[in-house]
Amino acid sequence: MKWKDEGITDVFFDLDHTLWDFEKNSQLTYEKIFTSNNVAIDLTEFLEVYVPNNFRLWELYQKDKITKEDLRYQRLKTTFDALDMVVSDEMILKLSDEYIKYLSTYNHLFNDSIEILEYLFPNYKLHIITNGFAEVQQGKLKNSKIDHYFQVIMNSETAGVKKPNPIIFKMALNQAKVKPEKAIMIGDSYEADILGAKNVGMHTLFYTPLHKNININTHKINTLRQIKNYL
Repeated sequence: MKWKDEGITDVFFDLDHTLWDFEKNSQLTYEKIFTSNNVAIDLTEFLEVYVPNNFRLWELYQKDKITKEDLRYQRLKTTFDALDMVVSDEMILKLSDEYIKYLSTYNHLFNDSIEILEYLFPNYKLHIITNGFAEVQQGKLKNSKIDHYFQVIMNSETAGVKKPNPIIFKMALNQAKVKPEKAIMIGDSYEADILGAKNVGMHTLFYTPLHKNININTHKINTLRQIKNYL
């Protein structure tokens, strides 16, 4: 199947976990700030608890059940508590601020991110729709040297809502001046990216590099390179 035969003109990407290697960059950030703040912790043990904690809290944040400040504090507080580590609130807040400050300075992308952007760029208009924080996402794009590929960069703070809310998709489509049936959304979250985009009439590609066994009626890819099978 080739969607370009159906007149697709615009490709919208999620950023974290889709193009930008969030887990790798996050690990490097924590390694840096734990060292500079003399926090004696086994990074592997920390990440084993932190990663699912962060995922759970992000889901609550996306559903507007917690604030940005709650997310930033609780993902560290709950992890340290689970590891029986006593860390002061003052240090948790300092680590939280430094994490946001340094996260976007790391620039690891998934292996085929540049390849697929180079492939698509001559023939499609490329855009980003992300639930990430505004002050961080632009830095990620700039420091990983992929910002020039994208025309519209829509984040949830600018939109005032988060994916899968249809408003953020409609705002991005309006800025890109494209009808939903001429656009495709590619992302790693079935609920936020795929269902959100489908609900406004966009085509979708579910990026699932971990081969998640989800019985869903949607097109799936395990590598970004497989986008070439569709576009």
